[in-house]
Amino acid sequence: MGKVTTILFCAFLILFASIVWQVAACELANYELQDELKDTATLNSWRIGLTPPRSDDDLRQSIIDKARTHNIKLSPSQIVVQRSGTEESPVVFLAVDYKARIILPGFAVTIRFRPTSRGPR
Repeated sequence: MGKVTTILFCAFLILFASIVWQVAACELANYELQDELKDTATLNSWRIGLTPPRSDDDLRQSIIDKARTHNIKLSPSQIVVQRSGTEESPVVFLAVDYKARIILPGFAVTIRFRPTSRGPR
């Protein structure tokens, strides 16, 4: 009986470690994407004259490219771009809505993420 208990305990630990690893990887990727959203929304390169003002589609494509580096697949419809402020002092709000899957033996769990350029609420 001791060997069976040890094997079951080891299997449980491996399953638990796999779940924790996958959730932590998704959370870290989401945190990094949120940081990218904040950086993009500041429009620093435009403000100091390095690049021309960017369109909403350019901002969306930039976010899609940055998300891809974190293994997050996005489409333009998942990204919200809202502008306010003046032309001299624009304010850009960026939000993303996406899902990540955690694969477990026999089934999968979907986690929904909604990072924004404002940070967590």
